[in-house]
Parts: sequence; structure tokens; C-alpha cells
Amino acid sequence: MSRGRGGKRGRGGGGGGNRGRGGNNNRSRGGGGSSDKPNYDNRQSFDQVPKQNEKFERYYNSLDLVPAGPEREAFWAALRRELPNAFRFCGSKGNALSVRKNLTERFFPMIEQIKHNGEPVELPRSMPWYPEGLAYSMTTPKNVVRKYEPFKEFQKFLVSETGVGNISRQEQVSMIPPLLLDVQPHHTVLDLCAAPGSKSAQLVELIHAGEEERVEMALKSVQNGERQTAESGEDEEYGRSTGLLVANDVNYQRAQMLVHQVKRLNSPNLVVTNHDATMFPSIELPSTNPRQPKYLKFDRILADVPCSGDGTTRKNPNIWKDWSPQNALGLYITQVRILVRSLQMLKAGGRVVYSTCSLNPLENEAVVSSAIERCGGMQKIDIIDCSDQSPGLKRVQGRTDWSIMARSGSIYESWAEARQFEPAETSRIVPGMFPPEEGEKMPLERCIRVFPHQQDTGGFFITVLEKKSELKAKPEPESKCGSRDWVFQEPQLTGEAAIMAELAANGGKSEEEHGMGLKSLEKLSEEHHGDEKPVLDEATALIQGVAAEEVMANGKRKAEDALDADVEPKKPKVDTEVPPATHGHSTDAGAATSNSTTNGDSSTVINSDPTPNPVTSLPPPRSRRNQNDPIEESFKYLPPTHPELLSIAQFYALSPLFPTSRFLVRNPAGDPVKGIYYSSRLVRDILNANTNRGQGFKFVHAGVKMFMKQDVQGQEGVCRWRIQSEGLGILEGWVGDSRVVRLWKRGTLRRLLVEMFPKVGGEDGQEGWRGLGEIGERVSQMSMGCCVLRVLSHKAAQEAGLGGEDDKAEDGLEEGLTLPLWRSMHSLNLMLPKEERKAMLLRIFNEDVELINNTIKADFPKREGPGAAAFNERNAKAAAARLGIASETGADVEEVQAEVEAEKDMVEDEVEVDVPVSAQEDAEMGDVAEGTLT
Repeated sequence: MSRGRGGKRGRGGGGGGNRGRGGNNNRSRGGGGSSDKPNYDNRQSFDQVPKQNEKFERYYNSLDLVPAGPEREAFWAALRRELPNAFRFCGSKGNALSVRKNLTERFFPMIEQIKHNGEPVELPRSMPWYPEGLAYSMTTPKNVVRKYEPFKEFQKFLVSETGVGNISRQEQVSMIPPLLLDVQPHHTVLDLCAAPGSKSAQLVELIHAGEEERVEMALKSVQNGERQTAESGEDEEYGRSTGLLVANDVNYQRAQMLVHQVKRLNSPNLVVTNHDATMFPSIELPSTNPRQPKYLKFDRILADVPCSGDGTTRKNPNIWKDWSPQNALGLYITQVRILVRSLQMLKAGGRVVYSTCSLNPLENEAVVSSAIERCGGMQKIDIIDCSDQSPGLKRVQGRTDWSIMARSGSIYESWAEARQFEPAETSRIVPGMFPPEEGEKMPLERCIRVFPHQQDTGGFFITVLEKKSELKAKPEPESKCGSRDWVFQEPQLTGEAAIMAELAANGGKSEEEHGMGLKSLEKLSEEHHGDEKPVLDEATALIQGVAAEEVMANGKRKAEDALDADVEPKKPKVDTEVPPATHGHSTDAGAATSNSTTNGDSSTVINSDPTPNPVTSLPPPRSRRNQNDPIEESFKYLPPTHPELLSIAQFYALSPLFPTSRFLVRNPAGDPVKGIYYSSRLVRDILNANTNRGQGFKFVHAGVKMFMKQDVQGQEGVCRWRIQSEGLGILEGWVGDSRVVRLWKRGTLRRLLVEMFPKVGGEDGQEGWRGLGEIGERVSQMSMGCCVLRVLSHKAAQEAGLGGEDDKAEDGLEEGLTLPLWRSMHSLNLMLPKEERKAMLLRIFNEDVELINNTIKADFPKREGPGAAAFNERNAKAAAARLGIASETGADVEEVQAEVEAEKDMVEDEVEVDVPVSAQEDAEMGDVAEGTLT
């Protein structure tokens, strides 16, 4: 499959279909899927798309979504305007602040001077509610951006920084859900519907928040001799975050797009999976007792679910034409199932954020109400009041009353009215779609709605839920989201709540005072928990190879089917209890819970003794994959004593405290053939525990690329593994001084960025290293192989006593950075892809220049047979002149051949660096909206 920037893998990874978030066919988050029809370009400009829909407007006006009058007019006017552009600065806080400073100080003064039609243009505005002011919106029209040179330079900068992952193009309201999750560095986090990945990137950043400072302090303590024992290295994190993000998407092609988005953050704490969110399987953890497996519980879960997307008309104007009440009716049950599954996998005390880009209460408050009802009501789940969070964000409360529009366009105020007129055989309307009963006491006003006219954004809905205690989900056919005969009943108290209620009923008297004898707390607890037998969920059972007959059934439709608004729901085949992954009657993979931790991480696990019940109607498991789908990735960890790892540690003089049990390869044989990757300890434990489970857990991505094999043409004492820029930030503090080069002058850095393979050797007195400034003598003495280039800021260089007293600040650098450097036999090269070189030149030097490639363009020609010696020597001399190789006896043919092949290998590897194919499109002002297909 072609992956070139000019290839056929466009944004979304699929062909036709237009199934972006809220796109055509109203199949939000649908992903790819090629089309057999000719691909005609029938797109219209935003202004040309008609923006009227009688049902759409009548329904929301009937709800009084916004008060009648000027505000309602402003609401509809905003929905008909094109969406402003928005972007945020990514990565660590220090890096994000640095890039923002570069942008605002360099480009804003130039933009301020522009006048369009006699009026000054508006500068990009910082979002007042986003932390540290690291997100901006921009309302300048595209025709203005394209007309004026300062805007062109500004756009070029955005494209460049987006390509290397320092800026993310993301809609304003899309940034809200991760902030309300309140993620901490030790949290285990799940993003269930993660593609295209902008929210996942935010979650990764939150997990690694403050890591740079913690690592720096830990390394100083190591250097000061405060941590000396190598035995503690495998368990010690040395300031690194212990948390985890599992980013999931049901569509494999969209999961790949997700990988492109998040891998640029180089997190070893990240796993990307490919599963149906309604049936996301339990993640097993290592256990010393095979009969009592442990499963991961999450601290935080983001459920940004598939939706009709009618809050995105400003970037998907075709919604005006395609909107139908059937869209929300068809998605409701899938959304409930995803939220229920989220609550099942959540740790007690954990937090779920449920969000959509829909305005419809059927997809919002009704889903929240139905999921809470299935999970035990307000005794088990709380809706968190977040009105004091994200100050500056304009919002309104959630709805507590609403009506439903049927497929015909009829509007029903209550379930009783709908049941009277909607036929049971064909209608999808169920009691859960209407406001909760008064007795349910659900504070839905704590939900958050953001309307387009409030701060010039899209429409969005967010709810923050907290799980009070472990729960068993009610079977779907018995809940208000699945039964037309559902009637509200007060939920029975369980666990501690039941104990306290019984004590209260007895007036709090002691056993002697009560006379009849008050039961002990232990006895009450046994009575209330004794019937909670663990049930194996279907998703976990399939992975573990358990027969389908042993898993409880519920006859539910696949989530993909639920997205098809033209297909009526199937009737449940059985009315027995169902497992949690398929909307059943247990917790995650068992009911018994434990607050113990694994490997020092904060993830709560549950100990399960699966006792599945037999069923008669569950169909055999059907694979979603076809013969054209890619083979699933293999992840194999290397033992710390592997010869290749030992050679790496020796060559780079790695500290014995660096954990070496977390290196992995991605091939079934488990051999380090081309690349070696690195992950966190928890990711390692998860991959090891789940890789061989029955049909296989569908892992798509894990690990940061740490080393790549380099052809050194048999040179003795040279490590064949060079450090990759992706993993350098993790490793560089542990590399010994023998493989470290320090640079502190702007001119030297500029030459290394502009020139590829500047020569080091040459004739006496004219060697190439003499033109490499402060690093020249150091690299001339260094042996062949990879090394770490530490670029010091002017301040850091002065503090380290480097440079001279005459060195000026303007000749130094404002900030430091670390880069991988390859020392060939006769040349030097920064191991960076061309896109990153050009981005750094633009950011640091404000230059957009052509790169100079000093390598030989073609293979070195070498002949054999009669007369070949003279030919080879002549060509060797020519190549030697290019490479700076010279000696009294002339050029050595074998030496030149080795040098040419080595440099050719590195150049080819640079071409293979995976750069997101849509980086430029993402950064183009207003041309591509998040999650939509081009």
C-alpha cells in the first residue's frame, strides 16, 4: 500500500463515503470505506450550500433550546456562518510556550500593520478559558489570508509546526472534554472513540504534564550519587509519568489516522487499539494466580461518542440537507451502550466524560439518563457540577425537559403520547428517550451545553460522571433504553448503602437495645453481596477462546448497524441477564473488586473467577476483518540480557540504572531486525498479558521508536543501532559523556541543519571539521557511530563555562534542545527528516532555505574483472573528493564504497520517516475541519 505524500491514502485512510464526523450520510466518525462509483468532485463552497431544513429548525425551536427573540436569531445566524479557525500549541508546557512566543512575537506585529478595505485585520485571539493561553481562534477570511504577505508567512509557519507536531488544528469546543477529565500523571485513561486523535493528543499531554521538571530533578539526584543501586532501576521511574492512555477506534483505517496524530508526541505510555466501543474487552494484567486473572480499571474515560453532528453545521454544511430525526433515533442505543461500557470499566471514584457535537437532547441528556438508570441510578453514578471549571467558557445548563421528534416529523412530549401513536413493530422510540421520572432525581442541569453564538464556536454537549461504587449493569431488555414496558422502580440499595439504611431503620440501636438482635455489619455485607456472582463478559470470553455458548446473550445489534438510520432495531432473542461488554448484569469481568495495585501503578484491578451461564441464541463470533485488512501488529519484548541490548548499553555507556526490560520489537519472531522500541512498564505488562489471549487483543500501536539499525559495512567497534529522535528525549539523560557532543553557537547549528553530511576529513590544515565551529575538534576525535548532540542555550553555556568571554548573546541560542547526530568515517549528519530540519530553520532562524545534500546521488560504481582496478581507483578518487577522504596513497576503494553505502542507507531511512500525510491540509486556514474527509 502506497504511503507517499502524493499517494492514494488521503485524510481518513479511506476512499469515498464522506463519513467524517457529522459529514454526509450523517455517519459521524464513520471512517473510510472505498466506493465503486466514479469520484466526481461535486463539492460546493460554504456560501453556496443551502442552509434551510424545516424539520431541523422546527424541532429545535419547539424545544426552546435558546429563548425566542434576539438570542434565537443569533443562534441560527451563527449556525449558518463558517466556523472560525482554531489551533493550540502541543507537547510539553515548555515547548508549547516557546512555540507560542515565537509565533506571537514574530508574526503578530506584522499582521497588526495590515489594513483590509481601510480597516485593520483582527489578530488571532487567545481563548480565555484554555490553560496557559495555549489555544487561539482566528476569524480572518481566507481571501484576506491569501492576499497579504505577512499572512502567507504566518500560514507557512503554522503548516511547518503542524507537520512536526508542535501545533494542532482543533475546533475550540473539541478541546473542552479532556480538560474536564482532570487527568493526573499517574492516571490510567481510556479514550473509547478516539479518532482522529486531537483529544487523545491532549490526554497524552496531560499525562506527561510536569514530566520534564521531574525527570531533570531525578537525573540530578542520580548524578549526585543519591540513587546508586542498579536493582531499583527496573521499578524506578525517575520522574517519568506512570499513567497510561489507551486510545481506541472501531475503524481500523481511522485508528491508523489516530496513530499519525498521537505518535508525534513520542509517549511510551500510549497504546492504540481497534475495538468496538460498545464491547471493549477487559484488559488483563499480569497475575501470579492463573485462576484469578486481574483486569485493569480506568481512572478516567473519555466517551466522545458517534453522533449526528448537527452542532457542526458551520464546518459540515451538508448537515442542513441531510438532517433527519431518524439520525438521532438510530444512534441513541449505541451511545447508551458506549456510556454503560465506560461506567463498567471505570474505577470506583473515577470519572467519565461523555460528549457529543450534537444539539439533540435525545443524544445527550437522554443518553446520560438511560445509562445511569441501567447502572443503578444516582446511588451508583453522580453527575458532577463543573460550573466552576474552565472559567471564561460561556455555557448553559443541561436540559431537564424535552420532547422527541419521530421519523414522520411528529413531536411527542411524553412516552405515553408516543406509545399511543408509534407502532411497536417499526418505531425505535422507547421510554429512555424522554426526560427521567421525578423519582429518578437526576440533576441533568449539571450537564454542559455550548451553543455556537455564545463564543463563535460549534455546538457541543459535555457531561462529567463519577462512579460512586462498583455496579452491575441492568440487562438492556429490562431497562428504559430497551423495553417499551419499562416502569420506574426505586432501585434496591446494595453494599454499604444498604447496610447504612438498615442501621437507620433500626434507629441506630445496638444489638442489646434492639431486643430482636441487630445483625452485624459483616453479616449484612454478606447478605447484600452474596448473590453478586461474577459473570464473564462476551468480549473477554471471545478473546480468551471461551465458547460462545458459555457466554450470556442479549441479541443486540452491532454498533455499525446502529449507525444505519434506515434499518429497524432487531428484537432481543432472550431476556436473560447479559454480560457487561454487551450490556449485561456484571461489572467489568467479575463482580469482586480489589483496591490493590499492580507494579506500583494506580490502576485498580478486579479479581475474577468467571462462572459463565449457558445460552442458546448467541451466534458464533464473526470477525470484522476481511482478507484485505492488514495483519495485526506483533509486540515482543527483549530480555535485558539480549546481546544487541548489551552492545547498545556498552557503546553508549548507558547508566546501569536505566530500565532495560522495556525494549520491544514489532515482529512475530521477536528479533531486533530493523527497529527497537521502548514503552512504559504498564504498557509492557498489558502487551505481555494480552497478546496471546485467544483470538487476540487488537493492538495497533505501542512503544516509541528508540533505535534503528544502521549499515556500518563491517566496521569494528561501531554500534549498528543509532538513536532515533523519537526516543532521544527518554534516553539522552542516561547516555555517557563518551557519546555526547555539546553545541552552543547559532552558526554551527544552522550549518548542521542546512547541510546534510558535511565532511569532517580532508587535506592537512584543510579538514572539514575546522569549519564546524565549537564541535569540530570534538567530532574529529569521536569514533564512528551515533551520538547525542546537546544544543545549549547561551545562558546554560555560560553557566557551564563553555565558550569565551567575548561570546555574545545574539550568537548563542535562547533555548536548548537535544538531537541525534551520526558520525560517519569522514562526515557528519543530523538524523532528522527534511520536514523537521526545515521547521527548525523557520522557527529558530526565520529562514526557508533549500537543504544541501553532500551525499553521492548514485551508487558508487565498482567493476570486477580485467581492467577494473584502474576504473575503480579513478571513481574512488572522485567519490573521495566529495567525501573529504584523502591520503598520500590515494583513495581506498573499499573504504569509499563503505562510506557511500552507509550514507545512502541513512538517507533512505530518512525518507521512510512517517510524516502525517495531511499535515499541510490540517494547518491550511479553514480548508479542512477536524475529523472530516477532504
